[in-house]
Amino acid sequence: MSRPLVVIPTYNERENLAAIVGRVRTAVPDASVLVVDDASPDGTGVLADELAAADDAVQVLHRAGKAGLGAAYLAAFDWALGHGFDPIVQMDADGSHLPEQLPAMLAALAGVDPAGEPVDLVIGSRWVAGGSVENWPKRRQLLSRGGSAYARWVLRLPTRDATAGYRAFRADGLRRVRLDDVHTRGYGFQVDMLWHAREAGLTIAEVPVTFVERERGRSKMSVGIVVEAMLHVTGWGIASRFRRTSRTQPASNDGSATRRSRA
Repeated sequence: MSRPLVVIPTYNERENLAAIVGRVRTAVPDASVLVVDDASPDGTGVLADELAAADDAVQVLHRAGKAGLGAAYLAAFDWALGHGFDPIVQMDADGSHLPEQLPAMLAALAGVDPAGEPVDLVIGSRWVAGGSVENWPKRRQLLSRGGSAYARWVLRLPTRDATAGYRAFRADGLRRVRLDDVHTRGYGFQVDMLWHAREAGLTIAEVPVTFVERERGRSKMSVGIVVEAMLHVTGWGIASRFRRTSRTQPASNDGSATRRSRA
């Protein structure tokens, strides 16, 4: 893992972009940065081009319009794998993910889990021992904790922070994920991606991080977005359990169980 890439999706993040890119380059000097801009009307894409012109380690992927966080990350993953980067990191542009904590995440990604298996995915977790959030109202904390707990229960995920967006993948692990089956484009993308990573057999570790609420610009989070994501989670959980039931149902002599499993 000698070519780290930090992917930063943007939409109207001109106030925050230069600072976060500079902090990434300071925290991990050998890391490159890929800014994925969805045609931000505030000029974020123009600023990204200026940063790239001043620093060869900064690249920009311009997209035609706002198509959702998931679409931006999937496009970035395809670009990163095609250009030979490893590992590949997800990070928000608004400063909520601290670049100064990235070295600890990369160190965990270079290690093994308690069973001695190489780690494929590291999640910067708010909800493990040592993790925390700053400047969040109690209602927002409950919403995030509740969303993670619900996703863990429905999808049988072992990860404490299922909705976290600060993540680092080994390239080999990311290639094993069926990215064509990850269809969610909004907030639910993080859970969708985690679920598919788990289904692909990736070894997942959590590292405690501090999540800091943005100081500039408007948050794109809302209760409606979270509810929509949880509805997706419910559907995935039902489909997953139905598939498990179909696979384990014994066949009868007349083949009726086989017919039911294919229905």
